[in-house]
Amino acid sequence: MVSWMISRAVVLVFGMLYPAYYSYKAVKTKNVKEYVRWMMYWIVFALYTVIETVADQTVAWFPLYYELKIAFVIWLLSPYTKGASLIYRKFLHPLLSAKEREIDDYIVQAKERGYETMVNFGRQGLNLAATAAVTAAVKDFWLTSAPILQPI
Repeated sequence: MVSWMISRAVVLVFGMLYPAYYSYKAVKTKNVKEYVRWMMYWIVFALYTVIETVADQTVAWFPLYYELKIAFVIWLLSPYTKGASLIYRKFLHPLLSAKEREIDDYIVQAKERGYETMVNFGRQGLNLAATAAVTAAVKDFWLTSAPILQPI
């Protein structure tokens, strides 16, 4: 439990806040070299976050798991090891370059399906709301008019 809390704090501070601040500094100074450095970091960190989410649910029982996470985030961030740059240049860039067209096509399809799905949900929601409103109005009419309509 303590390892988890320390790991979470280190990942938040050194994995997110520190790089976010230096990304801000890169934008502010318009230093292209720093832009590239931090963009590579954020791309690698996004992949790390996806993998971490799955790993936390499946292999967190592994001895020293949280300590390894801390070491990995520090390694990614370190200007001496240039871990994020290494992972990006050796693995992610070639992979993304090879699959870029497929990924772009998938994103376009997902956007189209997402729009169609939202329209269908909206239509179904309006139909449901209209049916509920009519049902409520009819019930209210019968409840308030019932004594008047009773035979004498």
